[in-house]
Amino acid sequence: MSRLWYSALAPKYELKKAKSVIHPFSIQGYTGMTVNPYQGCQHRCAYCYATYEWSPEFYDKIYAKSNAPEILEKELQSWKGGTISPVMVASATDPYQPAELKYSLTRRCVEILQKYHVPYYVFTKSAIIERDIDLHSKYGQNCLVVWSITTANERKRRIIEPGTSPANRIFEVIQRFTDAGVPCGVNVDPIMPLITDTDEELDAIVDCCKQAGVKYIFGAILRMRQDIWERMKQVLNLLAVPDGESRYKEIYEIVDPLTKAYIPCNREYAKRTTNRLIEKIKSHGLCPDFPGCLRPQKIDRACIGQTTIFSFTETSSD
Repeated sequence: MSRLWYSALAPKYELKKAKSVIHPFSIQGYTGMTVNPYQGCQHRCAYCYATYEWSPEFYDKIYAKSNAPEILEKELQSWKGGTISPVMVASATDPYQPAELKYSLTRRCVEILQKYHVPYYVFTKSAIIERDIDLHSKYGQNCLVVWSITTANERKRRIIEPGTSPANRIFEVIQRFTDAGVPCGVNVDPIMPLITDTDEELDAIVDCCKQAGVKYIFGAILRMRQDIWERMKQVLNLLAVPDGESRYKEIYEIVDPLTKAYIPCNREYAKRTTNRLIEKIKSHGLCPDFPGCLRPQKIDRACIGQTTIFSFTETSSD
């Protein structure tokens, strides 16, 4: 297989110091703040949007921002203004990738957010978050955990995103979180044409969400970029999708090389596919939208001067 994304070798871990940790974040109508305790990701998703030229070793070298919790606390202590928007943990990496078992930076950053009464979303594709169910459950009124699930088909997952946790394991963890009273959502993103867009694929995810107690499901169609296109061509070949490359060129109106930063699929396909997903979600009595349960809140500065005592609970990785 190409070295573009797949490798049987474990990535290298390297510590780095961060100058700042919390940053403004905006995507597709959502605006807020984000914290990324790591740079790079071990999940090796072929469709990953976070792989850019500035991080050519995104899959093979994981940088752990060793001082992220301390910098985050300093930034919150000196925060201008009394309120802060919900913080996304994380936007450019998975905060619960295997490196978290070694460094526990995500847990420590979340403890800082809770200390200052900051609302947060956690976005992950990992079952490792189960280690921190105690942490998130005690803050259930001010947080939301969202799992990104692209397929419940294990054969496809091993090709498309070989470093992620299997879907059945993810849904076991989701069940534990919903039972603990933590608001949970599932992001079916990206929906990949000819691969994960069938009724069978979408029904499997929505059915599992219903059984696990998920209330919010939303999703989006894969957007194309030159590096993503190169990886997706290999995925289509590995999955033996009939005329996959030529059909993708039609769906995305691709002319090599791609000159735009992102290319959406054609509107007719997008509307038809997203409408099918929405109908399936509604038929199960669930909400087909991102929950608006978190709002900007006032930072609690009463804790300034108090020493933060970090906690840590070990668990096994998947």
